[in-house]
Amino acid sequence: MGAELVRQAAVAGHTTAATYATGPGRTREVAWHALDLRDPGSVETVVAEVNPRVIVNVSSGGADWAVTAEGPVRLAMAAAKSGSRLIHVSSDAVFSGARVHYDESCLPDPVTPYGAAKAAAETGVLLVHPNAVVARTSLIIGHGKSVHERAVHELAAGTRTGVLFTDDIRCPVHVADLAAALMELASGDASGIHHLGGNEALSRHELGVLIARRDRLDDSRLPTGLRADSALPGALDVRLDSRATQRTLRTRLRGGHEFLTPAA
Repeated sequence: MGAELVRQAAVAGHTTAATYATGPGRTREVAWHALDLRDPGSVETVVAEVNPRVIVNVSSGGADWAVTAEGPVRLAMAAAKSGSRLIHVSSDAVFSGARVHYDESCLPDPVTPYGAAKAAAETGVLLVHPNAVVARTSLIIGHGKSVHERAVHELAAGTRTGVLFTDDIRCPVHVADLAAALMELASGDASGIHHLGGNEALSRHELGVLIARRDRLDDSRLPTGLRADSALPGALDVRLDSRATQRTLRTRLRGGHEFLTPAA
């Protein structure tokens, strides 16, 4: 996600700075800065040095509370102090799936440590920076580089164990659509909560089949299973309703069948 944002910003001619935790990226058109979200001094130093008009936070530390929950709040505090706008990317993991369909008015009810960290970050970000944007999204699919796409290739090749759940449903979004939508939100005066999921609900297995067919893999080799029968914690059916946000955007958030079906 971060790499695609940097790419689009550079193409659009925006003066851009990007941060990294372990090593700088390869895009030469941007200035790279080391940043540790766990360190308030690091956050304040980088924000003061760059003095950005807008900050887009796409970081994720999984269930690491210091990175995923506390880090964005530190960043929001620094952004508010410097007068920078903030776009904070969150996740559909903040929802339990109890009501299946979730629009921007729905309150978080996470059932995993990662979801709890994301929900805490949302609350903290909007508390210290009331004009920030919290943009919730779903499974992000790229050009073969996402964790979901790599998993499908490994499962089809037999180099990975596991299954693709048929009862685990989300609204996957293409990374290019998501980045473009975030750029739109960053360029305007939006604030508050926005949903940026694709316009189609798919199970993990349905998504895997589409990826396999796009990449000319044998989709019959993809093992199936039920998340409900597994020991893995997490929501089953979470469908982000992104229609309200979509009406404010030029970028269309396509569904999986559209962005994964090869052009004729």
